[in-house]
This record gives sequence, structure tokens and C-alpha cells, in this order.
Amino acid sequence: VTIYWIVQSGQEDAVIQNLLDRYESLSDHITVVKRNPDVYPTFAQQYTDEQVTNNSLVVECGDRSRYIGYDDIYLQEADLYSYTYNTSFDGEGAITSAIDYVVNADQPQIYLLEGHGETELPATFSEQLERENMELNTFSLLTVDTVPEEADCVMIYGPTSDISQEERDMLAEYVDGGGKLLVMAGPVEDGSLENLYSLLDEYGISASEGIVVEGDRAHYAFQAPFALMPDMASSEISDSLIEENYFPILPISTGLTVSAEDNRSGATVTQLLTTSDSAFSKVAGYDLETYEKEEGDLDGPFAVAVSVEETGGGEIVWFSSSAFLEDMYNAYSSGANVNLAVNSLSSMMGESEAMAIRSKSLNYNYLTISDSTSSFLKVMMIGVFPLLYLGIGIGVVLKRRRMQNETV
Repeated sequence: VTIYWIVQSGQEDAVIQNLLDRYESLSDHITVVKRNPDVYPTFAQQYTDEQVTNNSLVVECGDRSRYIGYDDIYLQEADLYSYTYNTSFDGEGAITSAIDYVVNADQPQIYLLEGHGETELPATFSEQLERENMELNTFSLLTVDTVPEEADCVMIYGPTSDISQEERDMLAEYVDGGGKLLVMAGPVEDGSLENLYSLLDEYGISASEGIVVEGDRAHYAFQAPFALMPDMASSEISDSLIEENYFPILPISTGLTVSAEDNRSGATVTQLLTTSDSAFSKVAGYDLETYEKEEGDLDGPFAVAVSVEETGGGEIVWFSSSAFLEDMYNAYSSGANVNLAVNSLSSMMGESEAMAIRSKSLNYNYLTISDSTSSFLKVMMIGVFPLLYLGIGIGVVLKRRRMQNETV
């Protein structure tokens, strides 16, 4: 593998230079070659049509290559709330991904289902899939007789209408035959996703009517009881997030109830994300008028993400929210939401999670805290601490006056 470093003399980025030195020192199969665009003005044109800037890279092996622009190493993302830009360093992830791409011609194939008003994949998630070298294809079950054989995983994201019974049967047959299925589907405003959710029936998993609302303030964010901060169970998908103290945020979710007695398949079912015991489902759905529990609402707790491992090798990972990958919620979770989805794909397709080297923020991450913690901090900062300091000040003044009076 040859890494071409395109940079003018004297313009070398010290961080990139240190990183390239480490790659070259750790493997005899990696060679770093510097190319000065003043000396080789047309060198980069054989690899990219983009405007090449200093400290860009080209990774090449045989007839496969990938261009890494400087903007792909230092990522800038606009913060719509502070009107600033957040910068993160993704040099290690970009280079490792490029090396994997050029040495492996066969990349994981993800087939994204369409034809049911599916929501467009959020930009952050799509970009992360590209960095992971996961190739995305779209397809419709209405135009084929079966899931394409080359599909390493089928993904369903944010459908707004239900699938047909025939489509449901094709997906079930695909999983029974060892296929992998990732679903992100929450409540819809009109109708239901009865056929889609019936895929879970044989595993003893049932979907509750309505939208899950948290009654425990330690399990929701933004003073919005529908923005769930669920508990994470230990699994290959979630362990890296648990170790780093990340907290996913799942807004507008369907409650899933898991019954071992109703599991007719013999598959292993894991509740990845669960609400507190105080959660309940508002059967009014999008028409709810209060977050208080009313007559007819369904008691929790619920799972809002589950994984299924069949004895024949088939796997399902199911998130019961269509919105949790949206850029806003992902930003407030400091990237935990996208990492969960990417880890799910990596786990099912046998990809090494080590390949998923996330970018390092050069600014800050959002501090994800529950509503109860937020209220506690407000009381402490606005009320308790000022009163405490005032009390100390009064005590000091009274002590000084007492000492002055005793002296007189």
C-alpha cells in the first residue's frame, strides 16, 4: 500500500506527518511518498476531479485507489444553535478506511428498502457508512421475487406506510435463510406498520400501540418525556458505548414487549435498550394532548431496541424509532445514535468494530444528561450555591463585627 502525501514544501501539517510516520513504522507493507504539487502539478488528476489542497492524501494498492481530501481529515460541521463550526480530526479513520478499501475488492453490500415512503437517510449516517466502506444500494420488493443474493444486509429506515403481506413473507424467508435485517421504524401518523412488525411475532416480541412516554425524569432529555434515554444492555453492539459513558436518545418510539414464553423460534432475543418501569405508551399517538398517564394508556416497561439471533444464522436488529438517527438527536447524543446503528451493521456482517475508528472532536461534545439531572443542576447553580455563598459572606461580616466590638 502506498500513501501519497500531496503537500508543498514547508506546508506540512505536523499532526498528519506524525500520523503517517506511525502508519509507516507499524507495517512493512505501507509506504509514504510525498508529492509536491509544484513539482508534480498533474499528479492528483489521475485520482480525483476535486480541487486538491495541501495535506491531501491518495491511498493506492494495485489498480484500486482512494483520494482523501484535507476536508475529509479535518471535518467541520455547522452548529445551527451557536452559529459556529465544530471541528474534528478523522485522519486515522479516513486512512484506515482507505487502506481497507484498496486491499479488499469485496465490500459489504447493504440493500435499503424503498417504496413505503421511507425517510431519507440522514447525512451523518450516510457519511459514516461510506467511511466504513459499506456500499449502499436501494431496491424494492415489489419488483423482485426475492431479496438479492448479493445483499449482506437489508436495511429498513423510517417507513411511513406498511409493507404488504408478500413483502413481509419475503423478508421472513430471507432471515430464515441466514440473512441480516436492520430495521429502524417507529410510530406513524396515519395507519400502522402491522405487517412489518409481525416479523417479530414468532420471536415473542409484540409492538404496543401509541408512543412511549417516560415517567422517570432520569430517563428522558430536553424536558421532553418522548425523548427517551433508555438503559443499555451489555452486547457486542453497545459495549463500546457503555465503556465510554455514551447515552443514546430515542425520540418518538414504539414500545416493544418481549415474552420468552411466546418465542416459538428458539432464537436468542436480547433487549438492547429498555425504558424504566415508569414508562407507558400513549395510545393517542401523534394526537396526544398531555404527557400525563390517562385511562387506556399501556403500562411499561418497554424495550425500544432488540436483537434476534436465529439458530440458522439469521439476525435482526430492530430500533423502534424512525427519528433517532436524525442529525439533531445524534449531535445531542454526541454521536451515540449513529454509532449504535453502525455497530449493529458491523456486528451482523462480521465486520471488525476496530475498523470503525470515529473522528476525534477538536471542540467539544454535547453533555447528554437526563431531565432530572438538568433540574438538579439548575437548583444547585441558581439557588443552593448563591445562598450558600451569601450565608458564608454574612457569617464572615458578623464575625468581624463581633471581633471589633470585643476589641473596643
